[in-house]
Amino acid sequence: MQCQADETKLRSFYHHPFPYMIRAVKILFISLPFVFVASFFASTFDSGTMFLIYFGIGALFTLILGHDALIYFLDRIVVTNKRIIYVNWVNLLTREETEANLDDIQDIGTSEFGILSKLPIFDYGTFQVETAASKAAIIFHKATDPEGIKNFIYQLQRKSSSILRAAIQLTKNDTTLEKITENSTAGEEFVVTGK
Repeated sequence: MQCQADETKLRSFYHHPFPYMIRAVKILFISLPFVFVASFFASTFDSGTMFLIYFGIGALFTLILGHDALIYFLDRIVVTNKRIIYVNWVNLLTREETEANLDDIQDIGTSEFGILSKLPIFDYGTFQVETAASKAAIIFHKATDPEGIKNFIYQLQRKSSSILRAAIQLTKNDTTLEKITENSTAGEEFVVTGK
């Protein structure tokens, strides 16, 4: 992910760890039948061979868990002052990036697990951004506190729109000041009152 000129990275949001812990427990349960099958052959192999078999089973499932963890925890939503970027790691060699400009955002949707989402361990869900192109530009599953992400982006949009309004107001004031200056050089007097 490369930031553009005059773009600042404000915050990154990651997946919630609880869904991964559930997945890790499932992977560990899947490894148990392999250990039980290997234990049936304990009487036919010597202890050195059995150690290698158990070590191989443990190493294989540790690699699966590690690969899964890296992909899960490398996925993120990056919010800058200009856009939202979803970095999705498909595998350790493939990364996809989807982005949406803050100005193009039409709607932000979230879904959580009802009353359980009030507990921090269950405060995760889906975060979805829809752009002016009327398609779902970004869908981030298992996001930590999707409502918090949504509120952060809304506050960022409000700040940028208030800055834009202030810039427009300054432009109008500059135009008014130019008119006053032009007219006063023509010999007219103006009284400028402030609010």
